Amino acid sequence: MQIWAGLGNPGPQYAMHRHNVGFMAVDAIAALHDFGPVRKQFAGWTQEGRVGAHKVLLLKPATFMNESGQSLSAALRFYKLEPDALTVFYDELDLAPFKVRVRVGGGAAGHNGIRSTVQHLGADFRRVRLGIGHPGHKDRVTGHVLGGFAKVEIDSLTDMLGAVAAEAGWLADGDDVRFMNDVALRLQPARD
Repeated sequence: MQIWAGLGNPGPQYAMHRHNVGFMAVDAIAALHDFGPVRKQFAGWTQEGRVGAHKVLLLKPATFMNESGQSLSAALRFYKLEPDALTVFYDELDLAPFKVRVRVGGGAAGHNGIRSTVQHLGADFRRVRLGIGHPGHKDRVTGHVLGGFAKVEIDSLTDMLGAVAAEAGWLADGDDVRFMNDVALRLQPARD
Protein backbone atom coordinates (compact mmCIF):
# COMPACT_ATOMS: atom_id res chain seq x y z
CA MET A 1 0.00 0.00 0.00
CA GLN A 2 1.21 3.46 -0.92
CA ILE A 3 -0.38 6.74 0.12
CA TRP A 4 -0.31 9.53 -2.45
CA ALA A 5 -1.41 12.86 -1.02
CA GLY A 6 -2.23 15.98 -2.96
CA LEU A 7 -1.93 19.22 -1.05
CA GLY A 8 -4.40 22.06 -1.38
CA ASN A 9 -7.06 24.06 0.40
CA PRO A 10 -10.65 22.76 0.62
CA GLY A 11 -13.56 24.66 -0.85
CA PRO A 12 -14.70 25.75 -4.32
CA GLN A 13 -13.20 29.23 -3.92
CA TYR A 14 -9.70 27.63 -3.95
CA ALA A 15 -10.32 25.03 -6.65
CA MET A 16 -8.26 26.60 -9.45
CA HIS A 17 -5.59 28.28 -7.32
CA ARG A 18 -1.96 27.45 -8.07
CA HIS A 19 -1.68 26.29 -4.43
CA ASN A 20 -4.22 23.52 -5.22
CA VAL A 21 -2.31 21.86 -8.03
CA GLY A 22 -1.58 18.93 -5.69
CA PHE A 23 -5.33 18.29 -5.37
CA MET A 24 -5.62 18.53 -9.15
CA ALA A 25 -2.85 15.96 -9.66
CA VAL A 26 -4.44 13.29 -7.46
CA ASP A 27 -7.83 13.97 -9.07
CA ALA A 28 -6.26 13.38 -12.50
CA ILE A 29 -4.68 10.12 -11.28
CA ALA A 30 -8.01 8.98 -9.79
CA ALA A 31 -9.85 9.71 -13.04
CA LEU A 32 -7.34 8.05 -15.39
CA HIS A 33 -6.83 4.95 -13.24
CA ASP A 34 -10.52 4.43 -12.36
CA PHE A 35 -10.19 4.81 -8.60
CA GLY A 36 -13.14 4.04 -6.34
CA PRO A 37 -15.59 6.51 -4.85
CA VAL A 38 -14.53 9.37 -2.61
CA ARG A 39 -14.74 8.67 1.13
CA LYS A 40 -14.26 11.00 4.11
CA GLN A 41 -11.32 9.72 6.16
CA PHE A 42 -8.27 11.07 8.00
CA ALA A 43 -9.62 14.65 8.09
CA GLY A 44 -9.76 14.59 4.31
CA TRP A 45 -11.04 12.77 1.25
CA THR A 46 -9.68 9.43 0.09
CA GLN A 47 -10.02 7.18 -2.93
CA GLU A 48 -8.65 3.66 -3.24
CA GLY A 49 -7.40 2.06 -6.41
CA ARG A 50 -4.49 0.57 -8.25
CA VAL A 51 -1.73 2.11 -10.30
CA GLY A 52 -0.25 -0.76 -12.24
CA ALA A 53 0.20 -3.64 -9.80
CA HIS A 54 0.29 -1.36 -6.75
CA LYS A 55 -2.50 -0.54 -4.32
CA VAL A 56 -2.67 3.22 -3.77
CA LEU A 57 -4.72 5.36 -1.42
CA LEU A 58 -5.17 8.90 -2.72
CA LEU A 59 -5.63 11.49 -0.01
CA LYS A 60 -6.64 15.16 -0.15
CA PRO A 61 -6.41 16.70 3.34
CA ALA A 62 -9.37 18.93 4.24
CA THR A 63 -7.36 20.59 7.02
CA PHE A 64 -6.20 23.58 4.96
CA MET A 65 -2.61 23.67 3.79
CA ASN A 66 -0.99 24.67 7.09
CA GLU A 67 -2.24 21.54 8.90
CA SER A 68 -1.78 18.96 6.11
CA GLY A 69 0.59 16.89 8.21
CA GLN A 70 -2.20 15.96 10.64
CA SER A 71 -4.19 14.23 7.92
CA LEU A 72 -1.17 12.52 6.34
CA SER A 73 0.18 11.22 9.65
CA ALA A 74 -3.27 9.86 10.60
CA ALA A 75 -3.43 7.87 7.37
CA LEU A 76 0.08 6.45 7.79
CA ARG A 77 -0.66 5.46 11.41
CA PHE A 78 -3.92 3.76 10.43
CA TYR A 79 -2.20 1.61 7.78
CA LYS A 80 0.94 1.14 9.95
CA LEU A 81 3.13 2.59 7.20
CA GLU A 82 6.43 4.44 7.41
CA PRO A 83 7.00 7.82 5.70
CA ASP A 84 8.72 6.07 2.76
CA ALA A 85 5.25 4.82 1.71
CA LEU A 86 4.09 8.44 1.26
CA THR A 87 4.24 10.54 -1.90
CA VAL A 88 3.14 14.19 -1.66
CA PHE A 89 2.11 16.20 -4.74
CA TYR A 90 2.35 19.97 -4.31
CA ASP A 91 3.02 23.34 -5.94
CA GLU A 92 6.62 24.50 -6.19
CA LEU A 93 7.46 28.21 -6.64
CA ASP A 94 11.09 27.54 -7.52
CA LEU A 95 10.27 25.40 -10.56
CA ALA A 96 9.31 26.83 -13.93
CA PRO A 97 5.58 26.58 -14.63
CA PHE A 98 4.43 23.04 -15.44
CA LYS A 99 7.82 21.40 -14.83
CA VAL A 100 7.72 18.26 -12.66
CA ARG A 101 10.48 17.09 -10.33
CA VAL A 102 10.63 14.26 -7.80
CA ARG A 103 12.87 13.93 -4.78
CA VAL A 104 12.95 12.25 -1.40
CA GLY A 105 13.66 14.38 1.65
CA GLY A 106 14.79 17.98 1.84
CA GLY A 107 13.46 21.10 3.45
CA ALA A 108 10.10 22.83 3.15
CA ALA A 109 11.36 25.80 1.04
CA GLY A 110 8.69 27.99 2.59
CA HIS A 111 5.80 25.65 1.69
CA ASN A 112 3.48 25.46 4.70
CA GLY A 113 1.94 22.13 3.71
CA ILE A 114 5.37 20.52 3.45
CA ARG A 115 6.47 22.21 6.68
CA SER A 116 3.45 20.69 8.47
CA THR A 117 4.13 17.26 6.97
CA VAL A 118 7.79 17.38 8.03
CA GLN A 119 6.75 18.39 11.57
CA HIS A 120 4.45 15.34 11.81
CA LEU A 121 6.46 12.73 9.90
CA GLY A 122 10.04 13.88 9.40
CA ALA A 123 11.50 14.71 6.00
CA ASP A 124 11.97 11.25 4.49
CA PHE A 125 8.97 11.07 2.18
CA ARG A 126 8.81 11.40 -1.60
CA ARG A 127 7.76 14.73 -3.04
CA VAL A 128 6.38 15.35 -6.53
CA ARG A 129 7.00 19.05 -7.06
CA LEU A 130 4.70 20.66 -9.64
CA GLY A 131 6.12 23.92 -10.95
CA ILE A 132 4.05 27.07 -10.70
CA GLY A 133 6.90 29.54 -11.29
CA HIS A 134 7.92 32.49 -9.15
CA PRO A 135 6.26 35.91 -9.65
CA GLY A 136 9.66 37.62 -9.49
CA HIS A 137 9.46 39.39 -6.14
CA LYS A 138 8.78 37.99 -2.67
CA ASP A 139 6.06 40.60 -2.05
CA ARG A 140 4.00 39.07 -4.86
CA VAL A 141 4.34 35.42 -3.76
CA THR A 142 1.14 35.16 -1.70
CA GLY A 143 -1.04 36.63 -4.44
CA HIS A 144 0.63 34.40 -7.03
CA VAL A 145 0.25 31.19 -5.04
CA LEU A 146 -3.32 31.95 -3.96
CA GLY A 147 -4.26 33.21 -7.41
CA GLY A 148 -5.95 31.19 -10.10
CA PHE A 149 -4.30 29.91 -13.24
CA ALA A 150 -4.70 32.30 -16.16
CA LYS A 151 -6.80 31.23 -19.15
CA VAL A 152 -3.65 31.02 -21.29
CA GLU A 153 -2.18 28.53 -18.78
CA ILE A 154 -5.08 26.07 -18.71
CA ASP A 155 -3.92 23.98 -21.69
CA SER A 156 -0.42 23.66 -20.20
CA LEU A 157 -1.88 22.79 -16.80
CA THR A 158 -4.13 20.15 -18.35
CA ASP A 159 -1.19 18.68 -20.29
CA MET A 160 0.98 18.50 -17.13
CA LEU A 161 -1.76 16.86 -15.06
CA GLY A 162 -2.47 14.40 -17.87
CA ALA A 163 1.22 13.52 -18.16
CA VAL A 164 1.55 13.00 -14.39
CA ALA A 165 -1.49 10.70 -14.38
CA ALA A 166 -0.40 8.79 -17.50
CA GLU A 167 3.11 8.13 -16.17
CA ALA A 168 2.06 7.44 -12.57
CA GLY A 169 2.91 3.76 -12.99
CA TRP A 170 6.59 4.63 -12.86
CA LEU A 171 6.06 6.40 -9.53
CA ALA A 172 4.21 3.37 -8.18
CA ASP A 173 7.13 1.18 -9.28
CA GLY A 174 9.59 3.50 -7.51
CA ASP A 175 11.28 4.60 -10.75
CA ASP A 176 11.29 8.36 -10.12
CA VAL A 177 13.81 9.10 -12.88
CA ARG A 178 11.77 7.29 -15.54
CA PHE A 179 8.64 9.09 -14.29
CA MET A 180 10.30 12.51 -14.63
CA ASN A 181 11.77 11.68 -18.04
CA ASP A 182 8.51 10.35 -19.47
CA VAL A 183 6.49 13.28 -18.12
CA ALA A 184 9.04 15.68 -19.67
CA LEU A 185 8.81 13.84 -23.02
CA ARG A 186 5.02 14.12 -23.01
CA LEU A 187 5.29 17.85 -22.34
CA GLN A 188 7.78 18.63 -25.11
CA PRO A 189 6.29 20.85 -27.79
CA ALA A 190 5.41 18.95 -30.95
CA ARG A 191 7.95 19.40 -33.71
CA ASP A 192 6.81 19.97 -37.27
